[in-house]
Amino acid sequence: MIAKLSGTLDSSGEGWAVIDVGGVGYLVFCSNRTLSKFPGVGEAVRVFVETHVREDQFHLYGFIDSVERDWYRLLITVQGVGAKVGLAILGVLSPDQIMQAIAAQDKAAITRANGVGPKVATRILTELKEKAGAIALGSVGTTLSAEVSEKTTAGTSPAVTMEAASALVNLGYGRSEALSVVTQAAAAFGDDATVDKLIKQGLKELGPKGF
Repeated sequence: MIAKLSGTLDSSGEGWAVIDVGGVGYLVFCSNRTLSKFPGVGEAVRVFVETHVREDQFHLYGFIDSVERDWYRLLITVQGVGAKVGLAILGVLSPDQIMQAIAAQDKAAITRANGVGPKVATRILTELKEKAGAIALGSVGTTLSAEVSEKTTAGTSPAVTMEAASALVNLGYGRSEALSVVTQAAAAFGDDATVDKLIKQGLKELGPKGF
């Protein structure tokens, strides 16, 4: 399986790009978000890849970072969300925005993507509410992601952890530091943890942010 491609951008169009790796051109399907971050033709480019192999096709789906790829993998586990719809969602919402939409159960945000109706949006928000904790806050590293999973199994819902950490990020704190203090607070509060409690404890630990 192909997991990553590094080469030069040969060409691109709506939803796709051809990446030249050592003289071989790989057709990669990408979200609009990923394509918007690509350099010009002939310049170096790198994408993380999800490979789909079936009897009649071999498709590569490319992502600007591993976080976007992880969200794609999570999205397509939902019934009604295929490869194209998964890319469409990632084309209109960043990983952080998807996380925030799930935490807030914001159906309108999800239905902005082509091919996503109210029923599919409801499934996404419902089915991913717990699963999303594993990749909370997008670019946070695997160590912190594991920490979230470990802490939340002690009694705190991943959705509660996500929402509290997201609120701190929106206030201007870094993702890693926000997730770190929130997961520590979640472990301390256990079953009694709420979003408000985690935010307040996080603010206490992180200190003022110029306001």
